[in-house]
Amino acid sequence: MVKKEIIEAYGTDRVRVSGVEYAHAILVFPDRVLPWDGASFDAVIEAGDVRILLLGTATPLPPASRAALRQAGIVVEVMDRGAACRTYNVLLAEGRQVVAALP
Repeated sequence: MVKKEIIEAYGTDRVRVSGVEYAHAILVFPDRVLPWDGASFDAVIEAGDVRILLLGTATPLPPASRAALRQAGIVVEVMDRGAACRTYNVLLAEGRQVVAALP
């Protein structure tokens, strides 16, 4: 059985994913968590199986990043951190190909 990365708790400066606390920017994939520099989406695009990116920040996505993600077939939803965490868990439970980017 493949481990699913569930977002269990979040705050303004921390996120707990499957029992592990993170105090830095992360990308939460269904099967792994990666550190994130907060700017590049290369890991999301290179994964090849992502269809939805939930960006947990109120900061707009730069047009070049949005275009690169769209070209890779990835839909981007920008929302606050809490909404991104909750939506990620719902979409994960539905079996969707989703990633949460949490700065």
